[in-house]
Amino acid sequence: MAETKRPALGKTVDEYLAALPETHRATLEAVRKAIKAAAPGGTEVISYQIPAYKVNGTGVVWYAAFTNHCSIYPVTDGVKAACEGSTAEFKVVKSTLQFPVDRPLPAALVKKIVRARIAENEEKKASKRKGG
Repeated sequence: MAETKRPALGKTVDEYLAALPETHRATLEAVRKAIKAAAPGGTEVISYQIPAYKVNGTGVVWYAAFTNHCSIYPVTDGVKAACEGSTAEFKVVKSTLQFPVDRPLPAALVKKIVRARIAENEEKKASKRKGG
């Protein structure tokens, strides 16, 4: 089986997306739009050499294009619970949700993932403040 490779790296999310083939770019632009809608106060960055979105300085989601699929992550147990049934038609490998290069994830699913990740991050911060 051929190994999938990431596109040429960019220093910004716009550069990363510009380096993609049109099909991949259009798919990830739709994902990007849904992420921004779910967390309008967040910040786009390149993290681990791929686009990421942070809220209050903490990473929420990462997304990337590969030769044969696109991905969004992390898909934690909390995300799986929040998205129960919504991810059934997609491949979930470890903590990564993979989807076709020519079909963006439904915006509603992306928003659920982002909101679940924000809630997880807030719970972790609250737990640390309580000494847990």
